[in-house]
Amino acid sequence: MIKKSIGVSNDTESARTVAMLVQIASRYQSSINILQENKTVNAKSIMGMMTLGLVPGQQLEITAEGEDEQSAMTSLEEYLVGTAN
Repeated sequence: MIKKSIGVSNDTESARTVAMLVQIASRYQSSINILQENKTVNAKSIMGMMTLGLVPGQQLEITAEGEDEQSAMTSLEEYLVGTAN
């Protein structure tokens, strides 16, 4: 299992951005969860992700567990911090 704290710099307030995050997570076999404050959600669940109310500048703890966990974590991190422009 990989656990990583990631600062969000993407425009995560839009539903389209959250939907893309779910699509990215869904590409992987690994179990992927996102912890925000005291709430943990499955990153592959659009309804769960929408309940987080993600905002730029927020710190998230992401866990990935499975055969492709490293690739999953890399893709999620690149998306969250690399597409702010």
